[in-house]
Amino acid sequence: MSKAMPQDLSVLSSNKNGLVYLTANDWALVADKAAKLKFKAGDHLVQQGRRTHGVYLLLNGTATVAIPSQGPSRVIGPGEACGEISFLDELPATADVVAAGAVEAYYLDRPTLQSLFELFPHLGSRFYHSLAAILSRRLREIISHPPSPKTVLSKDNSR
Repeated sequence: MSKAMPQDLSVLSSNKNGLVYLTANDWALVADKAAKLKFKAGDHLVQQGRRTHGVYLLLNGTATVAIPSQGPSRVIGPGEACGEISFLDELPATADVVAAGAVEAYYLDRPTLQSLFELFPHLGSRFYHSLAAILSRRLREIISHPPSPKTVLSKDNSR
């Protein structure tokens, strides 16, 4: 498990695109149980088609999130989560998340989170509420900026 640094907790708790409903005490509990991982440029945090078995919370650096059917990649940074869809539905990941440079992240696996949520049910409620807010925001971004059509209309179909 990791030794939580005050700057790590500050990064995680201050990001408006992260786990926004967690309290300072929640963050201390989560950080204490998380594994702190390091990635080099080009390393996969999440691989499309493979289960994550947990959630990654970026501390330093950025990563690109590529969903082939959605066009251009998007970038996530410190305080943001990835791997949450696979964590929630226990199915393969829907995107590749690749370190753009050096990245540090907390990783929380399912058994660790479940044991925390059993001890602190309100933490579980705030955690899942935060994941729902993240997914809602990301879905709204996709809806408001849909990918461009990949097919070009033929002369017969154009006006």
